Amino acid sequence: MPVSKTISEKDSTRIFTICCLALLVTSMTFAIRAGILSQLGVEFALTDAQLGWINAMAFLGFPVAMMVGGAVYNSLGAKNLLIIAFVCHLVGLLLTIAAGGFWGLLISTFFIGFANGAVEAGCNPLIAETYPKNKTTMLNKFHVWFPGGIVVGALISKAMTDAGLGWQLQIAVMLIPAFIYGVMTLKQHFPNFVRIKGSTRENVKALFSPLFIFMAICMTLTTTAELGTQQWIERILGASGASPMLIMALITGLMAVGRYFAGPVIHRLNPTGVLLFSAIVATAGIYAMSIATGSMVYFAAILFAIGVMYFWPTMVGFVAENIPQSGALGMSMIGGAGMFALSIWNPVIGSWIDGAREKANAAAIAGVDPELIAGQTVLANLAVFPAVLIVAFSFLYIYMNKKHMNKKVIA
Repeated sequence: MPVSKTISEKDSTRIFTICCLALLVTSMTFAIRAGILSQLGVEFALTDAQLGWINAMAFLGFPVAMMVGGAVYNSLGAKNLLIIAFVCHLVGLLLTIAAGGFWGLLISTFFIGFANGAVEAGCNPLIAETYPKNKTTMLNKFHVWFPGGIVVGALISKAMTDAGLGWQLQIAVMLIPAFIYGVMTLKQHFPNFVRIKGSTRENVKALFSPLFIFMAICMTLTTTAELGTQQWIERILGASGASPMLIMALITGLMAVGRYFAGPVIHRLNPTGVLLFSAIVATAGIYAMSIATGSMVYFAAILFAIGVMYFWPTMVGFVAENIPQSGALGMSMIGGAGMFALSIWNPVIGSWIDGAREKANAAAIAGVDPELIAGQTVLANLAVFPAVLIVAFSFLYIYMNKKHMNKKVIA
């Protein structure tokens, strides 16, 4: 089969559109699941710790798919990974609708998480191959559709919940965009690019470089700070006096706009500068949400959105540009590291909520809602993650600047 080094503008546009639609479904699963957590808890008599395990399955399925998908990307190709994602999305969504309790939700959520991971495993390297001279900027534009889809999902969830429509119908809505990207994928021709870099053996070797290991550890913190906060937003901010789903729509709407116009920001600050700036602002934003109530929560949420908007795509773009020997596997593994960390932290976050609520109820402070205290306590805990990143990205900034200076001297 011939190998393509270039791709027509028409095909690149269609492929980019397919990737964006697939990511839209991925992000809607995050938003709508966050919006229906309370309904699931009531209908099936689940504790927050149990809801945490259900959430964890989405974040466990994700890295499993990314690790497998990254390893087989060179031989399987992006189209086949997207077809796998489509099938798993359908299976996961239909099983969720039919779920009768904890175990049914656990299994169906794993399928959805696996589908989401297959989307990332296929689309990230595909976009890097399609736009080799503009990787980080185009990856940011692609990831516009993650917060963009969360906006759509959050607004749909709020509207349907306010209208008294059940959680099953909210899940069923996602079948529509899933069918669209699935059909488009089946019909579209995907060129066979020259692989991003080297063989799978070389990709694996690059994963053990000190820089990649450092970035993978940082990714566990950036992902938990961003998605750990958003996934529990309805439970954390439900008693704050602000609408959690409107806050989610506000946060992710700002993230979508920021990522779309990421190019000038990245070129001005460079990726390491963007990451350091993001860590500082994210820490301030989460801390502000932990002490705010009423309308002030919205202002704190804006600060949080500015802080986390560039985390995920810039981390993936950094690996693509600075550790190119890791290839598609590296891009998948960096995302997989973040999602695997979330699969561990989600039950912990759920137990934090249960524990903080119990302490608040025991204290029985007059005029103070225990749910508010629980939410603020969890947010204060989550603020530690980006705070650690301030130190880590400061060292990265110094290291990368020194490395670039040495290159200039040698040149």
